[in-house]
Amino acid sequence: MPLITISHSIGTDGLSIAQKVAQGLSVELFDDARLQDEALRLGISLDEVKSFEEKQPGFFDRLLSRKPDIYLEFMQSLVYGISQRGDGVIVGHGSQTLLKDFNCALHVLVHNREENRIEKLIEQQGLPREAATKVLRKSDNTQKGFFRFAFQMEWDDPSLYDMVLNTEKIGSEVAAQLILDASRSDEIKACSLAAVSTMKNLALASKIKAELMKNDIYLHNLNIEVMEGGVVEITGMTLTTERRERVMRVVKEVEGVTDVKMNVYIRSASW
Repeated sequence: MPLITISHSIGTDGLSIAQKVAQGLSVELFDDARLQDEALRLGISLDEVKSFEEKQPGFFDRLLSRKPDIYLEFMQSLVYGISQRGDGVIVGHGSQTLLKDFNCALHVLVHNREENRIEKLIEQQGLPREAATKVLRKSDNTQKGFFRFAFQMEWDDPSLYDMVLNTEKIGSEVAAQLILDASRSDEIKACSLAAVSTMKNLALASKIKAELMKNDIYLHNLNIEVMEGGVVEITGMTLTTERRERVMRVVKEVEGVTDVKMNVYIRSASW
C-alpha cells in the first residue's frame, strides 16, 4: 500500500482531501491529532507537544532555547517511523521534504488562489473579510517562515512534489480521486525492504538526537549512526569523561537501542 504526503495551506480543502484519500485506501490518516498521539508515544510530554509551534524562532529563541531543534528531531523520528510501516497519509509537517528520497512515497501539494481561500474562511468560520485576510496571511507567513528555518527551502517549491493540484479548477472530490489513481500505480506501490530499513534507522537516529538535546547534550561534536538491529555507533569528542558516560546512559535508555558502540574522545583543555 502507498505512503502519501499531502501539503496544503488553510482554505484549500487539503485536510478534507487527505481524509478522503485515507478513507479510499483504508489507511491511517496522520493529521495533527494523530501525530500528537505518536509524539506522546515517543515520550514527549503533553506540555512539550503543546509548546512546540511550527514557526520560525527568533534570534533569542534560538540562542536561549533549543526547543525548535528538538522539535525537528522528534518530527523527523515521527515521519521516518510512519514511513517504515509502508502506508498512510501524512498531512504536512515537512513530510514531503523528510521523505523526498524515499521512493515509496507520493508527494502532493494542494493549491488554490488567495482570494478563493479567503472566501472559504469567511464561509467556514464566519469571519469578516478583513479578519479572514489577516488570519490567512499570518498563517501563510508562519508556514513559509518555519519551512525556511527547518529545511532552508520554500514549502511550495514544485520540485518537492509529484503532483500539484489546483482545487479552484478541479475541486476536492476530483483531487482526491486523482491522488487515489496515482497511488495505485505499480511505481508507487513498489517499496524495497532496504528503503523501509533505512527509514527505521533514520527514525531511531532522530529520536536519539532529540533525547540528547533534551538532556542538554550538544551534538555538534558528535556523530550518531544507527546500524541494523538497533546498534548505535557514536563517534566524535566531548569535554569530560562524565559527559561521555552521560551520552552513553541517555542513548542506552532510548527505546529501540540494543547496543551502543562509543568512539568518543575526551578533548584536551589545551585544544
